[in-house]
Amino acid sequence: MNDYVLFTDSSADLSQQLVEELGVEVLPLCFTMGDKTYRNWPDNREMDPEEFYRMLREGAMATTSAVNVGDYTEALTPFLEAGKDVLVLAFSSGLSATCNSARIAAQELNEQYPQQRVRVVDTLCASLGQGLLVWHAAKLKQAGKSLDEVGDWAEENKLRLCHWFTVSDLHFLKRGGRISPATAVLGTMLSIKPVMHVDDEGHLIKVGTARGRGASLKALVDHMAETADDPGNQVVFISHGGCLEDAQKVAQDVKARFGTKEVVINYVGPVIGAHSGPGTVALFFLGSKR
Repeated sequence: MNDYVLFTDSSADLSQQLVEELGVEVLPLCFTMGDKTYRNWPDNREMDPEEFYRMLREGAMATTSAVNVGDYTEALTPFLEAGKDVLVLAFSSGLSATCNSARIAAQELNEQYPQQRVRVVDTLCASLGQGLLVWHAAKLKQAGKSLDEVGDWAEENKLRLCHWFTVSDLHFLKRGGRISPATAVLGTMLSIKPVMHVDDEGHLIKVGTARGRGASLKALVDHMAETADDPGNQVVFISHGGCLEDAQKVAQDVKARFGTKEVVINYVGPVIGAHSGPGTVALFFLGSKR
């Protein structure tokens, strides 16, 4: 059995500390602000997340672009040349063309390096939902599971990875076409906050609303109560768009209601944050279904 590398992209929003602890490789995705393009490294070397969200709050626009085939080929080739196989856990195909680029690169590389393998899993996940799937995969790898055992587990369990989001500023959802301009204006006037999740096709969809910020944060945890598997004994991830105190409130609620011992908090990175905006809070856990 060949040694293998667990590989993902920066839309997983894993911190540098977690990347190092898990032993995973991360391909940085790109975002553009003004006339400058940045790479979204886990250590935030090119832009600090707080600065990113400050700029968005002050009216700056950020755009993103999918990774192309060449980016993946360049990133994966050194591992294959070193005699290692690669398992790629890619950003949801329902939100980006990044996964398709990974698949095309894998096909080409598998032909070029017939002694090695690249396997791609479309996680149908985003942000720390993708990150949590990678976390579980890395733990299995560390326990000695093979590339196919880990890849099969990810395929079999990815639709148990629950994503629940709410946002503060409806402007960003309006700009992305996820809500209408009229809904954005009315929702802002009445302080109505959308509650969204990532569905089984990997799309971010609105499934409800809540009146006020506190109610929308509580709604995330209410949804966890409905579907979470043994919530007291699993690791839960929370990501936020420059609103750490709100993320901490959700973490406290999760611990108080379910006895959950480990909750990991990190930023919604710029690749997702460009579309969800500042004030986003998202809760991720394993459940019976999405």
